[in-house]
Amino acid sequence: MTALDRSHEDIVCLVDDDPSVLKSTERLLNSDGFSVRAFSRSEEFLVYATSHQVPLVVLDIWMEHITGLEVLARLCALSPLTRVIVITGRDDLAARVTAMQIGLVAFFTKPLNEDEFLTAVHDGLRLAKGL
Repeated sequence: MTALDRSHEDIVCLVDDDPSVLKSTERLLNSDGFSVRAFSRSEEFLVYATSHQVPLVVLDIWMEHITGLEVLARLCALSPLTRVIVITGRDDLAARVTAMQIGLVAFFTKPLNEDEFLTAVHDGLRLAKGL
């Protein structure tokens, strides 16, 4: 399936406050044919999520202002069907447990294993479509 064949449901939102990680992850997703909507600030993503369908979000858990855990809590209320993949630069057991209890598709520590990450994105979109 090419990017042109994909529906709006295949848009992956990406939220990370590290510009280099945001850019490299966006490039990785684009290289696999995904359309990406990238956000460097949690607040911008939450505004977007209030008025757009978000089937899947890749979310950094440690960000300034609003953490990924706070975004997850708000997202559950805004868009309970959104699937979430968490990425983090520092693995924190308490954060991992809290995030997993919310019902993530996957939890990755940076640097990402690209193949495992892309598989999780495909799985997340399948789940979002109810397949």
